[in-house]
Amino acid sequence: MDSGYPGPRSTELFFQRESTGCAHVPSPDQSLMKGEPTLPRLRQVEGREWWLWGFAIAVTLILTFGILSLTFPGFHLPTDKIHVMSLREWVRGLAALVLLFDVYTVYQQLQLQRVRRKLAERDRLFQLISENAADMIAVVDNQGNRLYNSPAYQKVLGYSQEELAGSSLEQIHPDDRSRVQGASEKARITGRGERLEYRIRHKDGSWRVLESTASVFRGANGETEGLVVVNRDITDRKRAEELLVHSAFHDGLTNLANRTLFLDRLGRALATSRRHSDFKFAVLFIDIDGFKIFNDSLGHDAGDALLIQISERLTNCLRRADTVSRPRQRDDGEAAIGDSTLARPGGDEFVVLAEDLRDPSDAVRVAERIQQRLALPFGVEGHEIVVTASIGIAFNIDSKTEAPDLLRDAEIAMYRAKHTGKARCEVFDNAMHAGALKRLQLETDMRRAVDNGEFKVYYQPIISLLNDSIVGFEALTRWHSPKGLVMPNDFIPVADETGIILAINRQLLPEACRQLLSWQQLFPSDPPLSLSVNVSPKQFGQADLAAQIGSLLQESGMNPRCVDLEITETIAMADAERSGGVLAQLKALGVGLDIDDFGTGYSSLSRLQRFPVDTLKIDRAFVSHMDTDRETHEIVRIIVMLAHNLGLKVVAEGVETQAQLELLRGLGCEKAQGYLFSKPVDHETILKLLERGGPLTIAGRSEAVGSAELAY
Repeated sequence: MDSGYPGPRSTELFFQRESTGCAHVPSPDQSLMKGEPTLPRLRQVEGREWWLWGFAIAVTLILTFGILSLTFPGFHLPTDKIHVMSLREWVRGLAALVLLFDVYTVYQQLQLQRVRRKLAERDRLFQLISENAADMIAVVDNQGNRLYNSPAYQKVLGYSQEELAGSSLEQIHPDDRSRVQGASEKARITGRGERLEYRIRHKDGSWRVLESTASVFRGANGETEGLVVVNRDITDRKRAEELLVHSAFHDGLTNLANRTLFLDRLGRALATSRRHSDFKFAVLFIDIDGFKIFNDSLGHDAGDALLIQISERLTNCLRRADTVSRPRQRDDGEAAIGDSTLARPGGDEFVVLAEDLRDPSDAVRVAERIQQRLALPFGVEGHEIVVTASIGIAFNIDSKTEAPDLLRDAEIAMYRAKHTGKARCEVFDNAMHAGALKRLQLETDMRRAVDNGEFKVYYQPIISLLNDSIVGFEALTRWHSPKGLVMPNDFIPVADETGIILAINRQLLPEACRQLLSWQQLFPSDPPLSLSVNVSPKQFGQADLAAQIGSLLQESGMNPRCVDLEITETIAMADAERSGGVLAQLKALGVGLDIDDFGTGYSSLSRLQRFPVDTLKIDRAFVSHMDTDRETHEIVRIIVMLAHNLGLKVVAEGVETQAQLELLRGLGCEKAQGYLFSKPVDHETILKLLERGGPLTIAGRSEAVGSAELAY
């Protein structure tokens, strides 16, 4: 147990030797000898006291001798008046001197008593402070004998005063003993204490952390006579500090290592691989497919619960994987790389550091094992959830690679796996890096293009197959970059994935509405010209989509009946329950609703019947082959028939030949659009088409420039 200073600043290690006596509270004189400010004055008074007692004894002896001398033989008292008067004066002076001496003695005694009362008060105050202090206070002499231990020792460590009399070396944590003994020896030699933290066993067996400081007190000759030691229990503070450190390097939800700690582990693995060419490892970047849909459907609490279960399953999976290293010792004595091979950098992403691989295929087997384990159902709030994961793998091939670069490469490979079908595993190569850089540049250029107004609205006419007249337009986006026209298929998917599509639409859709209003005024018809606008996946996922559309219609003065919102079949059927609610909100605005690219997704006719849609748009993949392939023609016929049975109209996309047009007429298709009529063109060209009037059956065939929907 602690005996006053088992810590650094002590000049004596109190637990180093047995105390020669029981602990006791120092007397007032002892307190005074420890360097109190009244020490010189006390010694002065004590010196005077001894002088007075010596003088009193001397005077007493002289008086005694003088009185006795009167009785000596041969001594005769004088009879004459002169001698008698001299003797009388002498006796009176001696009596006065004794009286003055007595007065002075009483005065000095009162002074001494006053100083002693002051010291007693100081001693009482010292005891009051030490007995009520939270810190443990001890006084020890140069022989290691404990002169005093404050009651805080029993409160903090649980040991009684009797138990404090023994050595506490055994109570010091084994890892801290040599450090404490060394600090004590140094303090004893130099006379200067040092601050030290160490662990000591509580009486209940737990470990407490103490912070120890010491101050020397010196004697009259200036030599060190002992120490006053203060030990403070900092266990709670150390735990709080450890918690802060843990929080800084671990994920708060799953308690896995976070990105910072993982990069540190990865950096150590790279350093080891540079020193040992046979040390191979890989980084696996795991992303849960479709997690956002699950999170939005059941709520964030359920999403967090699923992430916790995923982290636990991954941890158990990796513990059984023989290709993932566990803490161990290398042959050269160097510690194996960290014990946190699994981390959660954020969101629904996890990363694994698979170390000491024998062959690159080992990393692929780890990825396959992970996918197999994650494929088993999870139980979350009464729901059975099945998830898949896309995994990217990067190896430490280049010795110059840094930790963030390797993690980035694994992430790039993961995105490749996700884009090529999800639930897949891809290994990083340099071509992926080049593609990622190209994509990054594309994002940068698109953001700049929005600011510079490089995106333009193009329009493709929608034709009535009853009279070949223009009845509306589909709004499309074109990017006129300084480097030339950028194909829509090259930028639209990235724009939607990054959210840039929202900025593009906020800029272009009001322009399209204003343009249509202008054409409606110049070329009135019954019904009036309409505008079709595609809703992108990013936009459809926004909770306030209906409010945005309603605000736009109100600001532009557009009649809602002249606006058709096109939602792809894949988006509508991904979450049919939510889609039904969103479509109902949009329908309440008075706009038309179209299911775009019909036939390419996974439609359920029963769900489609419950959706408040007005039109089905047959995808160009079917229309373009219906005149050359009998099966495709039959598919188109069935789609038209089903649409009519559901009370829906049909628009055929991608009409390019007169034969296709005639077949569609024969099937009863109401509307069509495609290069047979017009490619997507700017508003000036559309104006010329409208001014020409009459049926629009063919348009000058120019080189196709592709199309991309202006998705709101």
